[in-house]
Amino acid sequence: MGHSSLTPKNFEKLLLFIENHSDKTDGLMPILHEAQDIFGYIPLEVQKFISDKTGVSVARIHGVVTFYSQFSTEPKGEHVVGVCLGTACYVKGAQAILQKLKEELGIEPDQTTSDGKYSLVATRCIGACGLAPVITIDDDVYGKVDPTQVSSILNKYN
Repeated sequence: MGHSSLTPKNFEKLLLFIENHSDKTDGLMPILHEAQDIFGYIPLEVQKFISDKTGVSVARIHGVVTFYSQFSTEPKGEHVVGVCLGTACYVKGAQAILQKLKEELGIEPDQTTSDGKYSLVATRCIGACGLAPVITIDDDVYGKVDPTQVSSILNKYN
């Protein structure tokens, strides 16, 4: 990615959306979804902008952004790698897989590689317990993963 999404053009897009939705009292969620779509994440700069335009406090906006997992305050990588840490996956060795991914990618959960290619997230149960341990990459689900398979799974996305 390299280039920042925090461009004047993107702020204009968001402003237009806010102006068109300002009549709705519960307007914060749609605005945040729109901001996440436009920028790919909702950093403090964008939160302040939304606050200025809506009159909703930054504290409240930040609270909502950090509460809902679909919003991110950090730019997400091109590929989001999730490790399920639900009970079944945990028991079947998800921790070792998370460790292997941390080594391979050189990042901790909720971080993105410096080239912007991968973000690592620890997820709660995704409902694929029969396939434990599970990792997801974007919309792809990999079940019964063994730490030795991690490299070859990641290579598919290079």
